[in-house]
This record gives sequence, structure tokens and C-alpha cells, in this order.
Amino acid sequence: MLEEVERWLDRRSWSLADRPLDQVLAAKRSTRVSVVLPALNEEATVGEIVSVIRRELMSEAAPLVDELVVIDSGSTDRTAEVAAAAGARVVARDAVLPRIPAVPGKGEVLWRSLMVTSGEVVCFVDADLRDFSADFVTGIVGPLLTDPEVSFVKAMYDRPLGDAPGQGGRVTELVARPLLNLHWPALAGFVQPLGGEYAARRSLLERLPFPVGYGVELGLLVDALHTVGLDALAQVDVGVRKHRHQDGQALGRMAAAIYRTAQLRLSRGHLVRPRLTQFERGAAGFEPRTYAVDTEERPPMVEITEYASRRVA
Repeated sequence: MLEEVERWLDRRSWSLADRPLDQVLAAKRSTRVSVVLPALNEEATVGEIVSVIRRELMSEAAPLVDELVVIDSGSTDRTAEVAAAAGARVVARDAVLPRIPAVPGKGEVLWRSLMVTSGEVVCFVDADLRDFSADFVTGIVGPLLTDPEVSFVKAMYDRPLGDAPGQGGRVTELVARPLLNLHWPALAGFVQPLGGEYAARRSLLERLPFPVGYGVELGLLVDALHTVGLDALAQVDVGVRKHRHQDGQALGRMAAAIYRTAQLRLSRGHLVRPRLTQFERGAAGFEPRTYAVDTEERPPMVEITEYASRRVA
């Protein structure tokens, strides 16, 4: 590991105990905090996450979060209804920036969320978490409120796979971590580079391009490094993360999108073929299924006319 990374781990890796809630609240002052949950068919979990945040971080006693927004990415279940009943403001993905046709993907939703939130600090939380704790929000927002030199904070945690501790995060271990260690070794200290729980200053997020799909976490991390430098990045240990795991083929598609995101940043030139063929056993044997790999990115939000107009207004 680079000496620079060893120093960074000492200086920019924290635990929840380093910033108790009362300390974070005292540092908040007039800074607005927005929490965004990107959601696609998450009716089983989104309501509890919203309820915990509202109860523990939006009360008179602990007014840490100023707005809580669920961006519904075209759910076919009761995600929107459940989230609204729990107290979130629910916004349909396609209603945001209708001039620009939406495409499927998590990064697309996160990018559009900047248009419908107002906080100087924006916190992203996945909507499929189980046994959710408000510590996820407090932990990653805290450094941004207490340390003006920090611009981007990732959560780190244990990721069990079923009953097996530490076996989650398969794409992280097989794809993202090798890519980062080989090509961006300054980022080798991040425990969960692909984790969906992170917070950042709007002033940074609005200057970054957003890969529209699964590559968004790696893309934002790499681009944040190049934009503000390693010392402006941090991570906080928030315990254990439990969520719905995807099957191997879905993970393969995720891995392809992440590789493509890395490849684009490495070369900014000719792309590899943006297709991934996988195999499923059918009646006649193994049958190929070919999927498109995300090849689109949204530009920095500051380049969008509607966003600039909103800021002036």
C-alpha cells in the first residue's frame, strides 16, 4: 500500500464513536442536509428506512435531515405509496428534467436527484437495506458538517452473505478492488468502494459526470479523487449492512458496467464492445443471453440549463 494511503487511513477513516449525534447537530448550524433514496421495487424495505430517518433524524430533538426524498425509478409495486405513507417526498424519475429522456439505471436516478433537492450536503442511501440504522446517515454526514476540508464520505461496513460474515460484496472483491489497486492505487484504502451509502457536498457532486448505471459508485469515487484530491475523501465505519443480494448473472452485468466505467476513465478513447453475453440452461441446453452494458453518462449538473436557472432563481 502507498505511504500516502497509509497516512490517509490514519487521518480520514473514522468510526461512529468519533462523532456522536450531539456533536454533529451542533456543527450543522444552517447547513441543509438532503437524504436521497433511489428506489426500484423496494416496497418491502423502503418504508422502514424512511420511518427510521424521520423518527430519529428529523425530529425536534434531532433535526439533522432537512429533506428526505425517494426517487422512484419506475417501480411496478407499491414502493411510491409505501414511501409516501412513511413520510418521504416521492418524486418519479421521469418527472425530473423531462426534456432529457430517462434511461434505466441507478446513476440516472442519483443524477436527477440533484435537480429536486436543495441541501448543501446530499446523502445517498440504498432503499433495499434491512435492519436499517440511522447511524448510516449520521456517520457519513458527520464529517462533512464538522470538517470543512472533507468533501466526499463513503460508509464502510461488514457485508454478510446469508449467514456467512464478510462474504458479501462479491463484485467489489472480484472487480472493483483489483481495478482500483492497479489503476488508482490512491483509492486502495476504501473498504467499500461500491457501497451505495455515501454523502458529499453539492458543490462537488454538481461538477461530476454520473454514469447512468451500476458504474456510478466507482465513477464518482474516481472523479472525486481527480477533482478534490485524496485528502478531501473519507470513510466511516457504520457497522453491518444487510440487503437483498442479486444472483450471479446480475452481478456479472454489474461487473461489466463497472469495468466499462473504469475503462472509459483510463482511456477516454475507444470503448470495448459494450455487450455482455451470459448463459442460462434451457430445454435445449445452455442458451446465450446478450445484454447491453451501460455506455452513457450524464454531464455535470452545472451544465444543465434548468439546474443553472433554478440556482439563479
